[in-house]
This record gives sequence, C-alpha cells and structure tokens, in this order.
Amino acid sequence: MYYRLSPEIALRSWQFVPRAYYVRNRPYAKGLNEEEWTLLQSCDGSCDIPESPLTADLEKRGLIVRCKKGEGCAEWSKPKAYEHRYFPKINFMITGRCNYNCLHCFNAADNAPLMTEWGCADALELLDEARDCGINAFTITGGEPMLHPNFMEIVRGIYERGMFLEELNTNGYFITEKILDELAGMGCRPLMKISFDGLGCHDWLRGHKGAEERTLAAMELCVKKGFRVMSQTQVHRRDLHVLMDTARRLNDIGVDTLRLIRTTEVPRWAENAPDSCLDPEEYYQAMLDFADDYKNSGLKMELIIWQFMKLYPCSKSYSLEAVLCPDGNFKPTDPVCKGIRGMVGVTSSGKIVPCLQMSGYLEEYGIDFGSLHEKPLREFLSGGGYLKTVCLNLHKMQQANRKCRECRFFSYCNGGCPALGNLYSGEFTGADISKCLFYENGWHHKVSAAMEGWKNLTPLPL
Repeated sequence: MYYRLSPEIALRSWQFVPRAYYVRNRPYAKGLNEEEWTLLQSCDGSCDIPESPLTADLEKRGLIVRCKKGEGCAEWSKPKAYEHRYFPKINFMITGRCNYNCLHCFNAADNAPLMTEWGCADALELLDEARDCGINAFTITGGEPMLHPNFMEIVRGIYERGMFLEELNTNGYFITEKILDELAGMGCRPLMKISFDGLGCHDWLRGHKGAEERTLAAMELCVKKGFRVMSQTQVHRRDLHVLMDTARRLNDIGVDTLRLIRTTEVPRWAENAPDSCLDPEEYYQAMLDFADDYKNSGLKMELIIWQFMKLYPCSKSYSLEAVLCPDGNFKPTDPVCKGIRGMVGVTSSGKIVPCLQMSGYLEEYGIDFGSLHEKPLREFLSGGGYLKTVCLNLHKMQQANRKCRECRFFSYCNGGCPALGNLYSGEFTGADISKCLFYENGWHHKVSAAMEGWKNLTPLPL
C-alpha cells in the first residue's frame, strides 16, 4: 500500500523538538512519538508500506492519505529540520505609521509620530527567513497595518510561502468589501482584532473625528463577510460608564469577542492622560462590577477581561486569567511567559523584541535586542540576549526575585505578566504587582462570589 502525507500536514523538527507536525492554518506544532515519526517520514508515495494499526490510526487522524505509487507530497508537507529553537509565530509590525493619533499608543515613547516602516523587499525577505526557520503563523499589526502601501502583497507573500495570517490588528478604517473579498480569495480569514474604545469615547482616545462611526461600520462589514471579529477595548476612567452600552452594541453587530484591556502606564498614556489610568485594584473592582452585570445581560459574546477573567455566556462558565497554574503544580523549567516564548516580536524599525506591548518602554530606556536588518532571524533564535530573555524559566525568575521566591501564591500565578513586572520594577524578573494584589487581597474569592451560579473553570484551593 502507498501513502503520502496529507496536504494539510507538514513534518518539522527543531532543537529540543525533534519530532512534530503542523496542521495547515493552525499555529502550533504537535508532537509525535518516534514510531509515528519514522513511519510518517516514509509516507512519500514511493515506499510500499504494509497496512497496520499504526497506518490505520494515522489515516484516521488525517495525517496520511492513500495514493498511487509516485504521487509525492506537496513541498510544504515534506520533512524539514532546523538547528535552532522552536518558534511557531511572528507578531509583525509592518509599519509604525497610523492615520490616527492614539493617546495611549504603547509603541511610542512620546507623542512624536512613528514613521518607520518595512520596505516591501525587506518584508518579503523576512518572510523567506521566517519560512526557513519553520515559522507557521503571523499576526500583522502596526501602527495601522493596512496603511502600508504593500499590505496585500505582504499578506499574499505569507500564503505563497506556506504560512498563514492568524490575526490582523487594525483600527478598521481601511477595511472595505473589496479587501475582504481579496483576503478570502487567497484563503486568508484571520481573526479581525479591531480597536474600539467605547460609545462616545472612541474619537477622543484615537484622536480622530468620525473614527467611531467608521470602526463600527468596519465591524459590521467583517461580520457580514464571515470574518470573526474581536473588539479590543481600552478601559480607563473616562469610558467606564459606557462599557455596558458598548457591549450591547457590539453584541448586536455580531462581534464574537469583547476584550477589555486596562490602559496601562506606558510612556505616551502617562503623558497624555495621567489622571485617567485605573490602578490595578480600581480596575479589578470596576471589572468585577461589569462582569456581574454582564452575567445577567443575556449577551452572548465571549468576554475577556485582560489579566483578570474570561466569561463564556453560552456555557455559563468563567475562568480566572490571573491564574496560570490552577493546581499549583508548575514546572520550574516552564518559560515565564508562554506568549513571548512562542511568538517573535518585530517592530516597524526592524528590531526584535520579546513583546510588542513593551516596545515603547524598551525604546524609552534604550533596551535593544538587535535588528533583523542587521542579523538574520535564525541567529536570534539560536542564541544571544533575545533568546535568553524569552526562554527565561520560572526557576531562574524565582532565583532573581525574592518576593516571588518566598510567595505562597507563586505556584498559581507563576510570577504574572513579565511585561507588567518590567513596567512596575524596571526588571524583566520583577514582580507583577497587579497579580500580587489579586491574590493577597482575595480577588479570586470576590470573583467566585460575584459569579455564583456559573461554573469556575479554574477553581483554586486557597
């Protein structure tokens, strides 16, 4: 019997991840045992392979298909090995330019407009490097990414190289029916993460008259065209009073998910609206009140409250975002942040960063991990300061941070968000004090009381 790899499957091998496969349009590789790996490498359409329980299992799982002799695998599917560490995704800031002037932009250290941008040739060269490093998925962001003159060419380049666009971060201004049809035509249906900051408040925060009307229309068009939409909504003192009305409007449009994000003390926001920022516990209380109202609202959108909790109305359940390890049995070798460990951050000026949300802070304090215009991607994924930072594990964090080392809650929060820890302490291994407050002041108990009647997916034995 002759078998070849399914066209939806690609075999890959990295340092410390020697046997794995990608599924097309899914970001993360899945592991294989040695027996599976050995057989799959032989499924190239030229080897006569006896039928067995293993071939039946792999066929049932969609990893292989029967074929005629000589029907080889697609190039994307063929086994490929890389000598560096495994990274499946890139968060690619293709331009720093934007048609809005957002008061809270985390990309900037001050109010000067960002004018850096990837040239088309350089961007396509980076896509070549990403493919040759085993990258599978992209998030494209900015600035406003659709302002880039070669936006569609860059997106098309991702698909031509066998990768895919998982998410698009946009303000929605340039979304048109023609663009959505063109994206869908190339098989590109990313999650559309569209910024919207509250009814009557959006124009102020974005520094652009008419932004609110334009954004809501863009969301409606995306939903009409079958694209999933997430509203990314900043939370601060000036828009708390409109959050529920905003949620109802978005729910009526057909938005899949509402993500509320505390506008943090990044350089530009601290300069532009110093009295508008909620401190962590003010944020927790405001969001607890909102969650209590949302629970009884009848709205069906999934609600993500950044660093706090998630609500799943259809199943009447919730989870605690501040809890990274519910049973307390964390692995000391786990990275301090699985997000930055799996996604390479690339700024509009070509710098590689652990997290794009830290880019304005890193710029302000002159912290530089290097430029992709000066060194190829594979070298950053093989060694140096960037790799050391994103691979920092929980054991080393505890060694460097006495507060976390001695805290009984560390087993559950795993140190919290390193970007916030860096913001509050000036060190990547610093304590994320918002998580300290969450546990020390019993916010997990307060959430449980407010969400009575709903199932807690992350109950804590505390």
